[in-house]
Amino acid sequence: MDTRRLCGEKKPSIMNQILTTESSVGLPAPRQGNLHRNLHPDRSAPSAALRGLGVGLTALTLLGSMASIKTSAASFADDLAFLQKHTEVITLSDKTGHAQVAVVPAYQGRIMTSTATGADGLSYGWINRELVAAGKFVPHINVFGGEDRFWLGPEGGQFSIFFGKNAKFDLEHWFTPAPIDTEPFKVVKQAKDSAQFRHNFQLTNFSGTIFDVQADRAVRLLTPSKAWKQLALKPTPGVKMIAVESVNKITNKGKKAWTTDTGLLSIWILGMFNPSPATTIVVPIKPGSEAELGKAVNADYFGRVPAERLVVKDKAAFFSGDGQYRSKIGVGPKRALPIMGSYDAANNVLTLAQFTMPTAKHGYVNSMWEIQKEPFGGDVANSYNDGPPSPGAKPLGPFYELESSSPAAALAPGKSLEHVHRTIHLIGPKAELDAIAKAKLGVGLDEITTALPKAK
Repeated sequence: MDTRRLCGEKKPSIMNQILTTESSVGLPAPRQGNLHRNLHPDRSAPSAALRGLGVGLTALTLLGSMASIKTSAASFADDLAFLQKHTEVITLSDKTGHAQVAVVPAYQGRIMTSTATGADGLSYGWINRELVAAGKFVPHINVFGGEDRFWLGPEGGQFSIFFGKNAKFDLEHWFTPAPIDTEPFKVVKQAKDSAQFRHNFQLTNFSGTIFDVQADRAVRLLTPSKAWKQLALKPTPGVKMIAVESVNKITNKGKKAWTTDTGLLSIWILGMFNPSPATTIVVPIKPGSEAELGKAVNADYFGRVPAERLVVKDKAAFFSGDGQYRSKIGVGPKRALPIMGSYDAANNVLTLAQFTMPTAKHGYVNSMWEIQKEPFGGDVANSYNDGPPSPGAKPLGPFYELESSSPAAALAPGKSLEHVHRTIHLIGPKAELDAIAKAKLGVGLDEITTALPKAK
């Protein structure tokens, strides 16, 4: 899909505002070419205005609230005990106790982390211990972490839900809506391997449209047999797995239809994982000409991604998940497939993220921080790699992300839209993981681990 142009009078970029703000509070002003403009901008040209979570995290950096975050790998028991000190945690488990999931109702029914090998096993989700332990909210956004969190879009533009009516598109006026940031979701049902949550709330977009929303979210720990079935693969002996899915639904509880003329919402699921120098992200793409399908990968978010960090081939993009360099990629609906993943060669963990991708009659919401020409021309799948904002500075995590979005929700009163996002971690003999990677990502482990050239 072609990169969009900003419309209207050209204004100073939000990046310049951030740089100015950083300088004014005594932080080193990074070189613009080396600083990513935010964590979740839309796929417009590098000069496009900033987009949400990254701005929020930049705000946290400026406020000094992300100072000393734990980055070392933890066991599931360690992460679970930490979370339980600070908030209510629902722990899902299979019959053996090997597959476990930690879910926090206060963070919108968020899947914080999981393990495939019991309490002493590796914990897969990234957790912002500094913010969780602080026990207080911060402005703009509260980035608690977690490998599956519920968000809504769009973030910018004339239909944004992150900016008040007719507010300026700048950091000062950008706020994550409380229902997807600070408000807890109510537990409506709980079992040993599942939990269901609900929250009713109202949102008003930039254009003044009011949305009365009911959000329903079910978190389910899948049995291995169900997980293999979802992968459309035969069970593989010797491979251990944890498979957890979130089934997310939004319902129009108002009296008026949600239309493209006044703005639509979308479900946006983001997973934050622990990075590693040996982690490579794989995003399968549909091959074809750019004239027919658009760009294979949208990699213009923060300026050029160095060649040693992103390699795009005919059927897949390979992207570094080392948490050492801020960068992001996205794939539009004509190129995306309903799966992406990563491989951590150091820990021999293959991670797959599956998501529903139905026909999108009304497209995907656009979150560019400007009045938009294409408000429904957004991406389906994204991946973000964190890193220091400038040489010598502390990263925001570090972490890497796998994200998926639902189509824009044009809903009549009482109607709903559902989006499923499934995360599967697999460990086992390399030969077996290699076969799974080839079957689901279209590439084997050798190609994954050698795809990115060594940094010079």
